[in-house]
Amino acid sequence: MRGNEFNTMKKWMVLLLVLSVIFMTACNSSVAESGVNSGNSGDALYPMTIVDQAGREVTIESEPERLISSYYITSSLFIALGVDDRMVGIESEPYKRNIYELSAPELLDLPWVGSPKDFDFEACVALEPDLVVLPLRLSDVADKLEELDIDVLLVNPENEEGLITMTELVATATNTSERGEELIGYIKDVKAVLNDSLEGVEPLSIYLAGNSDFLSTSPKGMYQSDMIALAGGENVASEIDDTYWVEVSYEQVLAWNPQYIILAANSEYDVDSILNDENLSICDAVINGNVYKLPSDVEAWDSPVPGTVLGSLWLANVLYPDKITDETCNEMIEEFYETFYGFSYSSISKAEA
Repeated sequence: MRGNEFNTMKKWMVLLLVLSVIFMTACNSSVAESGVNSGNSGDALYPMTIVDQAGREVTIESEPERLISSYYITSSLFIALGVDDRMVGIESEPYKRNIYELSAPELLDLPWVGSPKDFDFEACVALEPDLVVLPLRLSDVADKLEELDIDVLLVNPENEEGLITMTELVATATNTSERGEELIGYIKDVKAVLNDSLEGVEPLSIYLAGNSDFLSTSPKGMYQSDMIALAGGENVASEIDDTYWVEVSYEQVLAWNPQYIILAANSEYDVDSILNDENLSICDAVINGNVYKLPSDVEAWDSPVPGTVLGSLWLANVLYPDKITDETCNEMIEEFYETFYGFSYSSISKAEA
């Protein structure tokens, strides 16, 4: 072979080699970006050390494949992040949570590990988890589990900032940061719609009644107060500086004289019982028929679950239907559950009606 022909062939071989490397790199990049499934961004680096919501440094050696949640809020988050198929244990009585049956019915068959009030330590350990996510109140349990080399994250989603931080924390630990960012982005989108649509409205006064008792209400430090504010309302109990349900009297409710009364999603009483309560007959909300109960057909939006922002959306639709229309409200709720939980909310709500 002559020298010129050899050099020409050599150039073509080099060019083909370069093109092959570029092609393989592009393919590998596409796989890495797509991840294993919608819940896995595939780019986390282990071991990783993260700081949980108790301020504890937690080092996770490898991507956790066996997850446990003893808290319905983090169980719901696991579904939204697409890692519910990794769960090996769940809180007690999961059958009470409609969202599990609608979105991840296999969770109903998982072993129970108790609740934040009555955690079953032995049951949890027996399931050999890689990662356990617990509410802040179970910090003593976390210490005991870590003595057995079981990684634990303590979370505290008791306000809006806490919910976002919890989502980021759990998404990072489970290698689902991309999905977590998508979820947080949706929450921010709904907030932006509410803020833009309700700009300049005169806040309407709200009394939010608790689950077990009408005279139990949420003070300033509870997540429910944030939910009301985002909906353009004013929590009449925000003058009470506390972080848990407080008991009040009929006299106090009448002194506040709220324009609207909202019942918690899981309240053990109904709207009619409030409208017919003689103790409230001179309250503006009762006189004008402005008593409503938060929906409970899927989950309680007045608790800091991933979908809690929908509680503000629903409430804004009740308070200001000309600003947040039925169409806007229904479309955003439908999009949320189809995107993060894989079912149609409209079909459920129609069936309940």
